[in-house]
Amino acid sequence: MTKSEIALQNFNSGLNCCQAVVLAFKDEMGLSVDDLKKLSIGFGGGLGRQRLTCGAVSGMCMVLSYLLSDGQDKLAIYSVIQKACADFKKETGSIICAELLEGVTADKSPVPDARTEEYYKKRPCGELCSIAATITEKYLAQN
Repeated sequence: MTKSEIALQNFNSGLNCCQAVVLAFKDEMGLSVDDLKKLSIGFGGGLGRQRLTCGAVSGMCMVLSYLLSDGQDKLAIYSVIQKACADFKKETGSIICAELLEGVTADKSPVPDARTEEYYKKRPCGELCSIAATITEKYLAQN
């Protein structure tokens, strides 16, 4: 399976958008599944369901930062992150959750929606996770 397919499967299994992307790269990151879930859970729904930066984008940035940075060189990683976000925006039109969910009833309450068949049908989040994973893979391969 590709990272794109894994991210989509992760989202469709109940993980939030950020977790879905981060856990697609669990083997490369070398951290436990539980630690990765805990690290990324608060970024789902556009940062705690506030509909800000897309959680899939946050997951992409987490993976790239962890795997490509030394934790010190901000210029190098900021450059990669800006390019990856520009790629995501070019493909999807935005990196903002509320804009990506335009037309979908999605409130900002901290209470997550039930993961029903209808939930998955009406929102593009699974596809956004797939796109973020593909972009992440591209930048990992380049670096």
